[in-house]
Amino acid sequence: MNFKEELQNKQAAVNAMMERALTFIPDVNRDVIFEAMRYSAIDAGKRIRPVLAMAAAEALSGDGEKALPFGCSLEMIHCYSLIHDDLPAMDNDDLRRGKPTNHKVYGEGMAVLAGDALLTHAFSWLFSQPAPPEQLVAIGKILSDAAGVDGMLGGQVIDIAFEGKPVEEATLYDLHRRKTGALLLAAVQIGAVVAGKPDALNIYGKNIGLAFQVQDDILDVIGDEALLGKPIGSDAKNQKTTFVTLYGLDGAKELLHSITEKAVDSLSPFGEKAAFLRELALYLENRVL
Repeated sequence: MNFKEELQNKQAAVNAMMERALTFIPDVNRDVIFEAMRYSAIDAGKRIRPVLAMAAAEALSGDGEKALPFGCSLEMIHCYSLIHDDLPAMDNDDLRRGKPTNHKVYGEGMAVLAGDALLTHAFSWLFSQPAPPEQLVAIGKILSDAAGVDGMLGGQVIDIAFEGKPVEEATLYDLHRRKTGALLLAAVQIGAVVAGKPDALNIYGKNIGLAFQVQDDILDVIGDEALLGKPIGSDAKNQKTTFVTLYGLDGAKELLHSITEKAVDSLSPFGEKAAFLRELALYLENRVL
C-alpha cells in the first residue's frame, strides 16, 4: 500500500462528496449563507475525520465508501466549530488555512449563522442517506454526543472558563478529550458502526484524538506559519495552558510519541487491514500543518 497515494485518494473522495453535500439551489435571499458555509467547508483542510471514518470501516472489513457520507457530516460539524472558534468572542483569529477567517469576510453575525447552518445541515445530510434506520440513529447519536456538552462544546466551555488561569493536569486532559478528541473518536466510531462492529477501535480513536491535540500545541510553538496558514503563538497570546506549558516542549514531544505508540499497538488484532490506520497515526504524529 502506498500510504500517501491512498490518503490523497480518500481526501479527493471527501472533497467530491462535500461539494455534492453543499451544493444548493440558488436563492437570492439565502445565497450569502450558502456562500459563507462553502467558504469554510469546500476544499478546506486535510479531511482527517472523514478519512478516519472510511479507514476505520475498511480496517474492520467494512465498506469505506459507505462511511464517506457520514464522515462528511462530521466534517461539516468540524468546519462549523472552526468558524466559531475564530470569532472575536472566542480566539479572535484573522487567518484560517491561509485565508481570512469567515467573520473577516462575511461579518460576525453571518459567520455565526454559517457555523449554525453547517451544524444543522450535517444532520439533514446524515438522515438523507439510504442506510438502515438503526444505523442512521446510531451515527446520529455518535455525532450529537461528540459535538455537544459532553464532547466538543463542553471542551470549549472548559477552555473559556480557564483562559488566563492555571489548569491542572486532569482538567487539561478532560478539556482536550472533549474539544479535540471527541470528533476524532467519533470518526473512528462511525466507521466501526458502518462495519457492524461498534466500539472495536475506541482505544485507537481516543489516543489519536489526544495525540492530535498534543501536536497542535507543539506546532503553536515551533510550527511554520506559512505552512500552518495561521499565526503561531496564539495559545500564549490567549494565556492558555497547553501540553507544552505543562510538560515543556521535549516533554510534550515524548507524550506525543507515547500516545501514538498506544494507538498503533491497539491495532494489532486487526492485522494488515489496519495498515492505513497505522500509517495515519504516524503521519499525524509528524505532521507540520
